[in-house]
Amino acid sequence: MRKFLTALIVIPFGLLLVDFAVANHHLVKVSFDPFNSADPSLAIALPLFLLLILVAVLGVLAGGCAVWFGQRHWRRAARRYEADASSARAELADIRASTAPARPDPQRLPVRAGSGLYGPVGRDKQRATL
Repeated sequence: MRKFLTALIVIPFGLLLVDFAVANHHLVKVSFDPFNSADPSLAIALPLFLLLILVAVLGVLAGGCAVWFGQRHWRRAARRYEADASSARAELADIRASTAPARPDPQRLPVRAGSGLYGPVGRDKQRATL
């Protein structure tokens, strides 16, 4: 079901992207010189669709980095809590190991005469006659 929904979203998006690329294939001059727009020293000629896709990819990367840096507090807290939990587990294991020899072995109760391992002699667990 998940693959179907992914295909339902990705295939139309891909078709729209291809249609956009075919319709906007003319060159656009991108200038990085704010002082001389007539004859810029830093300029690149790119197809419009490539420029828009690159800007979208850069935006996604910048947003991902911003979110990742914004969540560093939560990742640090999770690491600290995991370290606390593992030290508590180790301490609990040490306590259990130190108290285990102090416990006496449980005594076995005597078996009544005429009863076997599964109840009355001659019957199994489901009380069927053997």
